[in-house]
Amino acid sequence: MSPTTAPYHHGDLRAALLRAAMDLLEESGAAELSLRAVARRAGVSTAAPYRHYADRTALLSAVAAVGYRELAEHLVAAHPAPRTPDDLTAIATAYVNFALQRPALFRVMFAEPCDPTSPERVAAVDAIDAYVKYTVQQAFPDSDSENLATGVWALVHGLAFLHLDGKLDSSTPQLVADRIRNTVHAVLAASVR
Repeated sequence: MSPTTAPYHHGDLRAALLRAAMDLLEESGAAELSLRAVARRAGVSTAAPYRHYADRTALLSAVAAVGYRELAEHLVAAHPAPRTPDDLTAIATAYVNFALQRPALFRVMFAEPCDPTSPERVAAVDAIDAYVKYTVQQAFPDSDSENLATGVWALVHGLAFLHLDGKLDSSTPQLVADRIRNTVHAVLAASVR
């Protein structure tokens, strides 16, 4: 067989494409992330990504799923067995710190259109949602944990974007941690009353 007609085997094409997408995202942000750019970075033909991703939205969904898994690891590392409101604030701080450390990935996870039917992305989001609900239920066992978890997530998520967008001072990690701790405690104290 001549080199032009031999079947091409990349190995783990999906993993290579995802790595290339993550690298491009960190370098240039989501605006520069395309199937063509990912193919170039991975060293494959421009048609190769279509074996795994129907379009840019599918690629972004896969990238977002990676981000959700990394965020989950980050949150669990902040406090593996949360039980108190202080544990909850440690997790909230970890959430905002993740956003500040990985801003392009965080924006893909929450600000880019993704495929809501992507099983990988849905499972990753569900895991984060379950973790937040579990954490709130442990810290506030007598509360409406479902709705309180939504409120806490919304609060912390808003704090993350306010810091990312420069609306809140994020010049030092201590300043960020103090803001988050004080805000979360204030809102939780008000909700308990």
